[in-house]
Amino acid sequence: MTRIDHGGGQGPVVFFEVSGTMQTVLIVIHLMVVIALVVVVLLQRSEGGALGIGGGGGLMTGRGQSNALTRTTAILGTIFFLTSLGLTLLANWGRAPTSVLDRVAPQSGPSAPAPGGDLLDQLQRMDRTAPAAPAAPAVPQPPRPQQ
Repeated sequence: MTRIDHGGGQGPVVFFEVSGTMQTVLIVIHLMVVIALVVVVLLQRSEGGALGIGGGGGLMTGRGQSNALTRTTAILGTIFFLTSLGLTLLANWGRAPTSVLDRVAPQSGPSAPAPGGDLLDQLQRMDRTAPAAPAAPAVPQPPRPQQ
């Protein structure tokens, strides 16, 4: 069990007990909903889409069964969404808020120029010391006949 202080040093201190049991129960419910959602989606009649397949008679082909399966899919999808949110909230319950900006080291003013001058000076020096014209590439010689 984890003891969490939500008082922040001001006002009354309230302790909440967050146990792994609540998270385990929510995971079990989540997995049951996932399995049921897969089964209900697979039971629905295929419309075939652009492939020109499906659309034939299935296990449940009546209009009433289609509405019931659609409604069941919507309900299970909503429960799946809620259990996912619940698991996320439980996982982050005891964490302190952080920001990516807190991890970046602050810069201490403008950076000093390099000892050899700034970048433009270094490039100009490199340009002056570069050879005037590149050497011509060596032409491969044809193999000489053996004697």
